[in-house]
Amino acid sequence: MKTLVLLRHAKSSWDDDSLPDHSRPLAPRGRRAAPAVAARLRELGVLPDLVVSSTSQRTRETVQLALEHLGDAAVDFDEGLYLAGPSHMLRSIRSTSESVETLILVGHNPGMHEIAIALTDREHSTAAARLDAKFPTAAVAVVEFDVDRWDEVGPGEGRLAHFVRPKDLPNARQDRL
Repeated sequence: MKTLVLLRHAKSSWDDDSLPDHSRPLAPRGRRAAPAVAARLRELGVLPDLVVSSTSQRTRETVQLALEHLGDAAVDFDEGLYLAGPSHMLRSIRSTSESVETLILVGHNPGMHEIAIALTDREHSTAAARLDAKFPTAAVAVVEFDVDRWDEVGPGEGRLAHFVRPKDLPNARQDRL
């Protein structure tokens, strides 16, 4: 079995509108959400062998904060994942080494939401309904595939094991005044 974790980057900052999109850092809310979501993955026993991430500043920061809770996984940055669509993401997934059992893909919407929906069976569940509605920043979809090799992964073949949103985690919520 292979486990794919689709992680949308945490909330980015719009404080400096002179920065190009690729260079935007995380906002304070994002710096709280990324480790909280990663800690939840650890509680679920979902620990990556490999993390493949977009090269944007916000995805790099998300990966750095997440790995504080997820261990010493190998990390590859793929420039092609920056604002990638589902077809590029699927090629990246399918090219993963057989030795990797759990892969985390870190990217952006709308591609992240689209690939999550495309890869999972449409079995009715609370998690699937939440995923269908929205894939917010720092959300994570854990998708399990009954395959031996990543190149066997295809549309509708994954089971959505978990869908975790920052708003579901007390340590990730934005403080309300």
